[in-house]
Amino acid sequence: MNEIASTKTRKRCAVYCRVSTDERLDQEFNSIDAQKEAGHAYIASQRTEGWISVADDYDDPGFSGGNTDRPALKRLLADIERGQIDIVVVYKIDRLTRSLADFSKMVEVFERNEVSFVSVTQQFNTTTPMGRLMLNVLLSFAQFEREVTGERIRDKIAAAKRKGMWMGGVPSIGYDVVNRQLVINEAEAAVVRRIFEEMLTIGSPTQIAANLTAEGTTTKSWTTQEGQTRSGTRIDKKYLHKLLRNRIYLGELSHKGNWYPGAHPPIIDRELWDKVHAVLAKGGHARSVETKIRSRTDALLRGLLYAPSGERMYPTYSNKKGHKYHYYVSKSESRFGAPGKSYERLPAPEIEAAVVAQIRTVLTSPESIASVVRHIQRNGGQVDEATTVMAMG
Repeated sequence: MNEIASTKTRKRCAVYCRVSTDERLDQEFNSIDAQKEAGHAYIASQRTEGWISVADDYDDPGFSGGNTDRPALKRLLADIERGQIDIVVVYKIDRLTRSLADFSKMVEVFERNEVSFVSVTQQFNTTTPMGRLMLNVLLSFAQFEREVTGERIRDKIAAAKRKGMWMGGVPSIGYDVVNRQLVINEAEAAVVRRIFEEMLTIGSPTQIAANLTAEGTTTKSWTTQEGQTRSGTRIDKKYLHKLLRNRIYLGELSHKGNWYPGAHPPIIDRELWDKVHAVLAKGGHARSVETKIRSRTDALLRGLLYAPSGERMYPTYSNKKGHKYHYYVSKSESRFGAPGKSYERLPAPEIEAAVVAQIRTVLTSPESIASVVRHIQRNGGQVDEATTVMAMG
């Protein structure tokens, strides 16, 4: 052995054996034994090439070759990744796997770790040029099989969606999935109907979101296939705009931007849908103009006020009986509505008057001005806003 090792690079060989049934496994000499004997005999025949057997064999008695969920196979692949194996030897290719797609994935592991593959009875040996050619042919067929399968699956999904069948994903609020079918969740459906109806009576997604938030209503909570629960989140006006335009509530399903009649029952009837969308279409431009007008509103403290949460506060106003009431509100209040905040909105006239009064007091106080001058002199002109305010007292 030492003489061989001195002339040939030693190649560590692992024998993998599998049989898909427990029949006759309790016999003194069974299929696993036969595969193992053939594998080791082949390794011995390549002794002059430096081939040696590793200490352990990898046996999967009673496991199907239709998948890769096999303990010995997993151990084999793990040892390959650890760099402990140079050649994998099997009795026949189907002992390793019966799936061309799985074989392709295993070959990726082999190639990444520079491991060769040998089938004793099929003259399949990737240590030779002919064996590598055969491997490339097999992998080409595997790639073709994957692409054809992918197209078949995509076509099946598209056809199913066009027939209105639910093909997975997170269902919209108002529906649950039972046996791959959308069924109405009555409690959630009541929320959906209320949102549509309040668009006709209230007409403001922001106010509707505020009402729902105040009542503790959230977006849909759901459970993944792995059993993990995803809790609902606070409803905002952006979510409501999306919900109000979701045609799933008319009993339709979408595929690549097109909507088709679904197999599930609608939550909203066509009459209510059309009325709400007339409001949305009519009010969309008006709301856009109103937002721009509000953003241009002259405000003395624009960009200077911050909420306790650290959010910047913005000027806005509301109309009541023909009179405008000016406020400063945070981004959260603008998004979720008044009940969603933890502090009161600030009336613009009062807060602006208070700030102006404080500035006037400071500027007419010789003591305050002298304190600021001394502060600047002490710091050589290197001062910031915070320390200057503190110096004013």
